[in-house]
Amino acid sequence: MRRAVAVFLIAGVVSVPLLAFAATTPKGSIGIQLLEAPSNRRSDPRARIYIVDDLHPGDTIHRKIGVQNNTGAARTITLYAGAATIAGGAFIPSEGRGGNDVATWTTVSPSSLVVPNGKEGAAEVTIAVPKTASGGERYGVVWAELAGPGSVNRVGIRMYLSVSGGAEPRSDFVIDSLQAGRIEDGTPIVYARVRNTGGRAIDMSGTLQLSDGPGGASAGPFDARLGTTLGIRQSEPVTVPLRKDLPDGPWKAVITLRSGTIVRSAEATIELRSHPSAVARPVRARPLSTSRKVAATIAALVIAVCAGAALWFGFFRRRERT
Repeated sequence: MRRAVAVFLIAGVVSVPLLAFAATTPKGSIGIQLLEAPSNRRSDPRARIYIVDDLHPGDTIHRKIGVQNNTGAARTITLYAGAATIAGGAFIPSEGRGGNDVATWTTVSPSSLVVPNGKEGAAEVTIAVPKTASGGERYGVVWAELAGPGSVNRVGIRMYLSVSGGAEPRSDFVIDSLQAGRIEDGTPIVYARVRNTGGRAIDMSGTLQLSDGPGGASAGPFDARLGTTLGIRQSEPVTVPLRKDLPDGPWKAVITLRSGTIVRSAEATIELRSHPSAVARPVRARPLSTSRKVAATIAALVIAVCAGAALWFGFFRRRERT
């Protein structure tokens, strides 16, 4: 499922600048994007690519979406909602329409659009939560579908909808362990075991930094592979591919992962090995608090200032002798 920009809000929305659809939608396909964003989630980057909201029983919200056609001819594009689940570290959409509560509560009007080639059409998504709805988080997708001979081209906007009677459930996670290995082509990789300890699903991104390697080498930062999604109380590895030319041996690894506005860091000493089938045992990750990171930064600055002062003082001492 191709990613699309989407966000939700209970009270107050702001318009979202249109993406350059022509640049993001490949030829021969269609694209979809939300045209409104929640003003109370402006600091949450995750909320700007997915439909994320917390509603009360009886609430109804409306969001405008845009659909783009880049197929080379005018097309009729069908719009509807479907179900989704989270398992094995992945967001898994179901085939077809409906399938769970959030898909049933969601309607798209109009249900189809005739969009000329290279142009955009607009529609409105309505989510109406019944007064009898039970609490919990549901997952779904708003689909834009183009059916053709023998194939279906569809793109969607993920929906993460929580139903609660009060404050939104807290999001959080911990990094339990780091594990080093190599895949078959020899590329070293680090697996970070992440556990969702909050009350909302999370989508992981982040970086890994290596230091104190063989000969005192450093490397990175390396980007975590995108696409890992964890449901409530789920635990899965986040993978970080490294450079092939990294030497074997022990390395100090510091990983920083984020989901929305939640950021967590941890460190461990990992062991890279040459053989692709050689995977080191998981190493318990030590949480790296914000205060500790700040202290480390301050310490580095103090050392740098002291070193500079010593050089400056030594320079003037040598000038006095001459």
